[in-house]
Amino acid sequence: MLKVLSSSRMLAFHALVLVVVPSFIWLGFWQLDRWEERSVSANLQQDNVAAEPVPVEDLASVGTDVAPEDRWRTVEATGTWDTDNEVLLRNRDGSQGVGFHVLTPLVTEEGPALLVNRGWIQRGENARDTPEPPAVPGGEVTVQGRLHYSENEDNTGLSNRDDLPAGQIMIVDVDELADVLPHDVYGGYIELTDQAPVPENPPERVPLHEEDTGMSASYAVQWWVFAVVAVVGWIVLMRREVRDARELEASGGDGDDPGPADGTDPDSGDGTGSGGGPAAGGAAGTCPHAAVD
Repeated sequence: MLKVLSSSRMLAFHALVLVVVPSFIWLGFWQLDRWEERSVSANLQQDNVAAEPVPVEDLASVGTDVAPEDRWRTVEATGTWDTDNEVLLRNRDGSQGVGFHVLTPLVTEEGPALLVNRGWIQRGENARDTPEPPAVPGGEVTVQGRLHYSENEDNTGLSNRDDLPAGQIMIVDVDELADVLPHDVYGGYIELTDQAPVPENPPERVPLHEEDTGMSASYAVQWWVFAVVAVVGWIVLMRREVRDARELEASGGDGDDPGPADGTDPDSGDGTGSGGGPAAGGAAGTCPHAAVD
């Protein structure tokens, strides 16, 4: 049995199973960790979206990014729009395809500017055209919006490029924008959900991108099922190899002479052997009438 299970072919199967099964188990736990992380994020979003609005200065400050646990909280601020320093965020989806988000600083009563994503607008004939954003109300306005932390290459995979047309950027990197704005700037930015007074033709509001747990939990179960199937298949293969080896050994161990290929008995009286069958008698004896003659 040991010789059968240690053949070169079986050793290859053993090595494959020892690599594959732990890998499947690890992948299952990795997917489970992703599911837990997404569950935490989805629960945080639900709780923060449902929370009552608070003044922006309660959750944001100059020079400090928004805490991850405060993301999606609704904040409010009062101030005046600074359209001279307005920029457009490229490659943003809206109801009519890819366009821009309009990012406008709101200079608050407290002094610092709050970066406000006012919503989506259509692009021009090509992505390098910079369309004119809808006008904002003059004078003092009050806004509410969902709070987000600053965007950067680590959390978006993107970065702002130097070759973009004037007035266009890729991501809301608050530190970069703060370096060129004539105001102190709150960390983070908001996606506008409400404002007073309401402009006549505002940009299309940015919808809430709802967090969900995805398929990670089911993927984890699938990886573990694959691991079980691999182990069961390995056991079945070993049992079959041992069984086949025993059957082969038994079939070849009953004698050295397996007999004629046609399966006949050499000692039977069927006329084909050397025993005293009819053929032998016919050859040695004579017909009774011949004796009389």
